[in-house]
Amino acid sequence: MKPANLGVLFLIELGALAAVAYWGFTLDVATVLAWLLGLGAPVVLVVLWALFGSQKATYKTHGAVRVGFELVWFGAGVAALAGAGAWGWAVAFALVCLLSKTLAVVWGQ
Repeated sequence: MKPANLGVLFLIELGALAAVAYWGFTLDVATVLAWLLGLGAPVVLVVLWALFGSQKATYKTHGAVRVGFELVWFGAGVAALAGAGAWGWAVAFALVCLLSKTLAVVWGQ
């Protein structure tokens, strides 16, 4: 189960990126703005992850700061899905994130 959870952790990282892209592309705005948001929002998350979240992050986070960062980062994916009107997907994504991150803490991943 532990290796499977590592895979799920990676997939929820990708899921957050896909969620913010989906949000940007589905906004009822001018096409150019939708493209900018659909491509730009995931880029912002990637930069934040590279700076604070990844194993090789420039600025490593630990403890409560790490928890807060991940709540905001994965919460952005949940909020993006909800903002796009995909409430069922938002709830499902939140539950998978909660379960997988809880198991990662318990298993020391």
